[in-house]
Amino acid sequence: MSGLPARASTSAGVDAAWATEVLAELIRIRSITGTEDGVQDAVAARLAEIGVRPERIETDPAVAAADPDWPGAEMPRTTLPAVLGRIGRAGGRRLLLVGHIDVVPPGDPATWTVDPWGAEIRDGTMYGRGACDMKGGVASILAAMRALVEAGAADRLDGEVLAAFVPSEEDGGQGMLAAIRAGVTGDAAVITEPTSLDVVIAHAGAITFRLVVPGRAAHASMRREGVSALDNLFTLVRALETDERARNEAETDPLMTAIGLPYATIVGKVAGGEWASTVLDRVVAEGRYGVRLGQSWREAEADLRACIEAACAADPFLRDHPATLEITGGRFSSAQVAADHPLPVALAAAAEHVLGRRPASIGKPYGADMRLLVNEGATPTVIFGPGDVAFAHSADEHVPLAEVVDCARVLVAWVEEELTPRR
Repeated sequence: MSGLPARASTSAGVDAAWATEVLAELIRIRSITGTEDGVQDAVAARLAEIGVRPERIETDPAVAAADPDWPGAEMPRTTLPAVLGRIGRAGGRRLLLVGHIDVVPPGDPATWTVDPWGAEIRDGTMYGRGACDMKGGVASILAAMRALVEAGAADRLDGEVLAAFVPSEEDGGQGMLAAIRAGVTGDAAVITEPTSLDVVIAHAGAITFRLVVPGRAAHASMRREGVSALDNLFTLVRALETDERARNEAETDPLMTAIGLPYATIVGKVAGGEWASTVLDRVVAEGRYGVRLGQSWREAEADLRACIEAACAADPFLRDHPATLEITGGRFSSAQVAADHPLPVALAAAAEHVLGRRPASIGKPYGADMRLLVNEGATPTVIFGPGDVAFAHSADEHVPLAEVVDCARVLVAWVEEELTPRR
């Protein structure tokens, strides 16, 4: 990385106060998945402010849903807006900086000690829904683009930087897929999801499912004449527990085994019963099933169906009255980039120069837009961003402001090293 020291001044020029201002503005916009138009207006305005012409991709959600690789959805929507910003020279290498601008609902406000939409700062940390996942990373991208433009580096780049801000990541990633179909691909991409500034080179995935489990109704006083659908659900849950254990014990990749339980299965929602003194004849359960590294979501679905079918076949009642299984919501395949690929190697070197430590290359158990860029966009991609994912989707979600700035500085250094012509 011989070029980095000579270009350190550009990364040092990231404006911390501006990044903080932008992040606060974004958090205060309630961009819950399905309602991203307002926050995209703010992102476009910030791009224009720094001299980058914003471009919008408006995809009809019905058209997106007709794509054979549609990654599912969990929220109704009428729009699917993406915003792009470009600097540098088209026609050469293209680097992508990618962030999603949708957030999950805040939940019960009583569980927060701050206003979920207030962008309050405490001890150098900003709080609010989306602070960590992932408006902090979006602010890092915007701050990096601003630093490159203000230093004149954008005019010197031998290639193009394309910043892409996409909707609908939280419920599947159809915003990213729509952007890919519109040409948002490149030679390398960094998604600034929260990683505590380590480099994620592999991630698992997940599918969500709905089980409809039958029983046979009877009066409570004659319960032996009935078959409880709840008991039948327990039978299937025990089968899922056995399946979860086997799938995790079979994993050998250190990136995943280090996590402990990379492929979790849960039942998170159960509904059933109409009368307290009637044996349940129907229970509906919804849950999440992990997608193993190297698997597509369709392959994981086949594993899940095989588990449920085998459990039903082994039960006297369910053999003749099997449960039905439906895949719902987001469909997250897995993805991986080799540890020695030039992208994570170069990004880690830039981070080491800027931060004074070399980030670890790690795997994560959750799904992300990375798999769409890798699998559908043929774009090598890693995840590197501010904040600890343990605080994502939680009450009092937060991100350290220093990490937001440090992420931006690393992005600047990486872009300049990759795209500045050699003398």
